[in-house]
Amino acid sequence: LYYLLGINKMTNVFYPKKAKAKMRARRRKQIKASGSDDISGGDLHNEHESTTTADGDGNHNIQGKENSRKRTADQISNDNHASAHKNPKSDNEQPAKITIPENLTPKESKKFRKDARRKARAQGQSEDQIKFIIEGQPEPEPEENTKKKAKKSFPRINDLLTQHATQQKIDSKLAKQTSINNSLPPSEKQKYIAIDCEMVGIGTDGKKSALARASVTNWEGVVLLDTFVRVPERVTDFRTHVSGVRPKNIHVRNEEAMDHEECRLAVGKLLLDKILVGHALKNDLGVLMLSHPRGDVRDTARYKPFMRATGRSGGKLRPRKLRDLVYEQLGQRIQVEGEAHSSVDDARASMELFQCVKGRWEKELAAKVSGGSSRGKK
Repeated sequence: LYYLLGINKMTNVFYPKKAKAKMRARRRKQIKASGSDDISGGDLHNEHESTTTADGDGNHNIQGKENSRKRTADQISNDNHASAHKNPKSDNEQPAKITIPENLTPKESKKFRKDARRKARAQGQSEDQIKFIIEGQPEPEPEENTKKKAKKSFPRINDLLTQHATQQKIDSKLAKQTSINNSLPPSEKQKYIAIDCEMVGIGTDGKKSALARASVTNWEGVVLLDTFVRVPERVTDFRTHVSGVRPKNIHVRNEEAMDHEECRLAVGKLLLDKILVGHALKNDLGVLMLSHPRGDVRDTARYKPFMRATGRSGGKLRPRKLRDLVYEQLGQRIQVEGEAHSSVDDARASMELFQCVKGRWEKELAAKVSGGSSRGKK
């Protein structure tokens, strides 16, 4: 039997497939020569009596009883096939049951299963119709489809109430601020404009920023300027997932885009005698190579009530993201995760954010100016 399985009993080593094929062919010839009719297709049925089998070289014999022998997958499959002919079933045939001897090692058991599947494929059967049962163990019961549906997650009522109360608070605050802003004269509204720029990366590591798009809006959110800017240098990082800028937008042959100097002059004319509103304006003015009077700058990233204190005892104030501030103060969502930024939307959001605190912000600046002038007189 070890000879048929291709196992060396002394070393417990598997023979190669070619060697096993030669061994089976040699064994078939021997059986045919002896006149045995119990072998079909190279399969050997074990008898109840003790028999002797030769190894690959035919130098020694192995004797044992049937209950201590290891049956091959071919033997088990043929037994099941014969029983199927004796007891024919209907068209809805149940999976073929193959018993795995309990005295097999894990490695031998794996080989046993592999041989059984190979035999099933040779007979035109599907591997899904094979069911393995370990000898001496009860047959497992068929599994029922007891898969439970995933429970739907619903928000807690307390979270909904808190969210509703927060939204009502924001709405009342915005309504009050809107009525105040609507009462402002047109000349006051014309003083303010908002700006936002998108950049791309240049240089060997792509960390140096170059202007790729500039957008300017007024108090009402009307777009005064929105243009792409041609980048003559080699762009190493387009930052498309953030900036939304693609190579064709800033290509030197794109006639709809502006040159850097042309864009710089256009923005400079719009900023003349205006109060500039934006978020992190230091970056935008830096890529535009422009400057603006400090008293006429309203940077929402540097406004203290909008900043976050870091450290255990408060510590230094740090700027927050425009996306978080807009959601907290206005209840709106911008710069959604996975979507490219829009400089026009960011400029409008900065202006709306400023309008929420315009009255308090302007009073604080006026108090600083009056306090500084009084100290100068003294």
